[in-house]
This record gives sequence, structure tokens and C-alpha cells, in this order.
Amino acid sequence: MKYTAGLAESDAACATEFQVAPWQSHADPSGWDALAAQAAEPNSFAERWFVEASLDAFDQAGSVALASLTMGGRLAGIMPLVRSSRYESHRLPHMRNWLHTNAFCGVPLVAAGCEHAFWRGLLHSADENARGALFLHLEGIPADGPLYAALRDVCLLEKRPAAVVDRIERALLCSDQSPGDYYDTSLSTKKRKELRRQFNRLSDEGVVSVLRHEACEDLEAWIENFLSLEAAGWKGADGSALACNPATAAFFRSALTGAARAGKLDRLAIALDGKPIAMLANFVALPGIYSFKTAYDERLARFSPGVLLQRENLSLLARDGVAWSDSCAAPDHPMIERIWREKREIVRVSVAIGGRARRAAAALIFRAETGRSNHGL
Repeated sequence: MKYTAGLAESDAACATEFQVAPWQSHADPSGWDALAAQAAEPNSFAERWFVEASLDAFDQAGSVALASLTMGGRLAGIMPLVRSSRYESHRLPHMRNWLHTNAFCGVPLVAAGCEHAFWRGLLHSADENARGALFLHLEGIPADGPLYAALRDVCLLEKRPAAVVDRIERALLCSDQSPGDYYDTSLSTKKRKELRRQFNRLSDEGVVSVLRHEACEDLEAWIENFLSLEAAGWKGADGSALACNPATAAFFRSALTGAARAGKLDRLAIALDGKPIAMLANFVALPGIYSFKTAYDERLARFSPGVLLQRENLSLLARDGVAWSDSCAAPDHPMIERIWREKREIVRVSVAIGGRARRAAAALIFRAETGRSNHGL
């Protein structure tokens, strides 16, 4: 169901509208792409090419909607939104931003300067159309970004109960050092010596080459090589490799193709006699980079091809316009955190919606989950 909610802005000449509508009805792809270029907080996982690939693969029922802010006739904010009947293991109906297991950041795309207007629009729309939902839940929000700060401000000004219900830290690459200096600082002399030895031993097996691609050349073959490489390892054995499910394989192909066509795919591989043995797909969202997927030949684990690949990936530090790279890795990842020293804090947030009674009920839910009273973020 489509609905709109008008917002009163300080600039009366700026017509503002917030709407939530089925994603199939969204008809402004160029506006979405333009928004990504001026977003206050870059997020590859909220860009059109990624979201469309995700929806085509994982939302056949059409349950996901797009929440969008339009200001002055231009798209100023967008976020996939869905209703869910369960929260964790409990039957607690709620609204939430839509993510899946291969989407690693949930912050919406919002034009710089429109952060507060977006959250006001989303929360007011949720108030008016809560139906059975008890609260709004937001996953994958970077705690140091302008969107989280704006959400905190809006909740405070509107006196909405809200809570950070979970927080994690994952590896981040963010330094003014050169790639070589960063590598020397991150790893001990002993570990660097061991990696040199492993690289030399790998070279004894054949010709080792490092291949980096930023355009679409040989993309289809690269994708199929990646899927095969990942499926040949432990992920394939336990059924979690992308190629194990037709939907995830189709999603991966579509997402990488869309990123490449948008000029936002960075591919890195180490090959042995021309055959890839370690591969990495990065999404470019300047000034950031998101490390999306990596795989390596586990039969060659004695040579540490995955670590050797990450050593090559430190060249991102010297790339023009790149300020940071998010590993998208699980907290305390045993490999990447030996190399990348910085951390990025990611939070899950719940916000009360609806009238006074519903907000009071939400506050009790937040208190039960966190063990403390919550009146703001």
C-alpha cells in the first residue's frame, strides 16, 4: 500500500514529501544513482544496483517497500523497509530496514543536509501507519556517521524512547600511512618474514601474478571463477557458499555486474600459472571502500594466499579519494584483524513509534532487552 506524509520544512519553497511504496513501483533510477553521488554517508549496500539485485533474488513475494524522501522534486533519501512478525525469538511485530546476510551496512542513502528530514519523515510515517508494528528496528548503522547522529537528535527532540540494543566493532582500514609503512607497523618482523617465505614457496609452484580490475573486462569469467573457488572450500562443504543456492548465485552475479557498470567494482586476485587462487571483490563508495567478498584455494593454505591477497589490498591506502575501507568482517576476525588495526562501530537501534500507549509498550520492550531505561540514543 502506498501512502504519503507531508513535512513542514523551514524553507517553505522546498516541497517535501515522504512516502513508502512497493519497490516495484519505484520509477526514478537516475534519481537514485544521483543520490548515491551526494549522499551524506556512502553505502554501497543501499545503492540502486545492489538493492535491485537483492530484491530480484530474495523478495519474490514483494514484501519489501522503499521509504523515500523527495525534496524540491528530487530524491533526497531512500531505504528498503519491511514489516516482520518476529523479533529475535519473540513474536513482536515491528518495522525494520531490510538487509540480508550478504548486505553489511544498513544506513540509508540520504543527501547531505537532509538527514534530519529523512528520519522525521520515516518516523512520522511509521506513527501514522504502524498497524501491528510495536517499534522500528534499524540494523547495521555506523555509530560514527551523520545519519546516526541525526537519528539521535530527532529521537531526543521528539522525546521518543529509543535504544541501542546491540553494538559490534569490525576491522577498518583508515590511515595516512603508506601501504608499506602500514604493513610494517601492523605485522611483526617475524610474521612479515614468514609471509615472504610463503610467497617464495608459492613462487616455486609456478608463476605468481597479482591482477587488479576496475572495469568490466572478463567480468563473467571472473565471477564464475570466484563462485567455483568459494564453493570448493569449507563454505561449499557446509552449504553456505554463494553457489550452493541459485538465488545467492544469481544475486552475486547481478550485484557485481551492476557495480561494474556503475564504475564501482574493484577486483583483486592472485593467480598461480594464470589460475586464480585468492580473489577479492571490493565495492567503491568514495571516500570509502567496502570489502564485499573474498575466497581462496584452501588446498594452498600452507602458503596463506588469503593473507597475501590482503597484503596486496593495502594499496587502497595510496588510492586517490579513498579515506577508509570497511572489512565487512565478523568481529574479532582472526585474519583481517591481524592486518587492519582500526575499528568501525556498528549498532542496532530500536525506536518507538505510534501513539503514547504504543511508545510506552516499546519502552518496556527496550528496557527488557537492554536492562536499562531508554529515553534516547
